[in-house]
Amino acid sequence: QVQLTESGGGLVQAGGSLRLSCTRKEESFTTSAMAWFRQTPGHDREFVAAISWSGETTEYADSVKGRSTISRDRSKDTIILQMNNLTPEDTAKYYCAQGLTVSNMDFTYKNWGQGTQVIVSS
Repeated sequence: QVQLTESGGGLVQAGGSLRLSCTRKEESFTTSAMAWFRQTPGHDREFVAAISWSGETTEYADSVKGRSTISRDRSKDTIILQMNNLTPEDTAKYYCAQGLTVSNMDFTYKNWGQGTQVIVSS
């Protein structure tokens, strides 16, 4: 059983930054990779970024590459997504996911959090 809890969403002006966190609670350790996806109403989930649990491997969507950083806080079993230079196109509900391999495909992730809403105003 894996529980993922996201936090850090909110309302931010275009050009601003947000730091999203996802805390993992797991009865038996099965995590090898964590990721962030986002979704807007009426659209499929979109990959944002992923990281191996070791932190050695990361992957980013082209839409956020260069202005976002995914990292792991080892002391807190938490992954962090730092997003800078936000635009209204970043408005979405952001979901944390847990899986066995770093991937940009949502079906490879087994467990999901409830999501945290990000709204970027112009």
